[in-house]
Amino acid sequence: MAGPDTPELARAAEDGGADLVEIGFPFSDPLADGPVIRRAAERALEQGMRTAECLECLRDVRDAVRVPLVPMTYASLLEAYGWERFSEDAREAGAASLIVADLPVDVRPELRRVQLVAPTSTDERIDLAARSTDGWLYLVTVAGTTGARAELSPALAPLVERARAVTDVPLYAGFGISTPEQAAAAAELADGVVVGSAALLAAEDGPAGLGAFVAQLRAALV
Repeated sequence: MAGPDTPELARAAEDGGADLVEIGFPFSDPLADGPVIRRAAERALEQGMRTAECLECLRDVRDAVRVPLVPMTYASLLEAYGWERFSEDAREAGAASLIVADLPVDVRPELRRVQLVAPTSTDERIDLAARSTDGWLYLVTVAGTTGARAELSPALAPLVERARAVTDVPLYAGFGISTPEQAAAAAELADGVVVGSAALLAAEDGPAGLGAFVAQLRAALV
């Protein structure tokens, strides 16, 4: 989540082996997020992290790390800031792409972004998302919000199979992946994993805690 400590945390994640860093731009009503990310968004808003401040944070992170950076937020933020303006300013600040969690694939198709598909997505929607996604396709492993779970969702395997049938773009699995064991199991199916809530929990112990957690994930994927 964007905030004063984000550049240092991003460096720790990179040092731990992260290939990409997703940076949350906080929104007051994050419908796709569970309690951990909601709390992080609330803290960021209390710290004064509005869109302009988040973009400045993105610039600071860009100066601190070499890996690609992907802001993740909600459509209302872009609507208020200006769709084209946000896209241009985010790219200028160092974003490699964008994730807009609640923006359907066929809305604002001109906005380059990573598309999300879920177990509830139809084959037609998966095909459309795969053809328009920016770089990789985000597989939401559960029909619900983000957050740590006790085991990997059984819905991931059939979702990967359906996506593989229509596209060759890389598939990254996220939502609910919280342990090295789950990450390894997901990586046997998909091309990569996205870990959010568990990483935020690790970051509560500071950069060292986050770096150690990411290193555990990386070791499990080798």
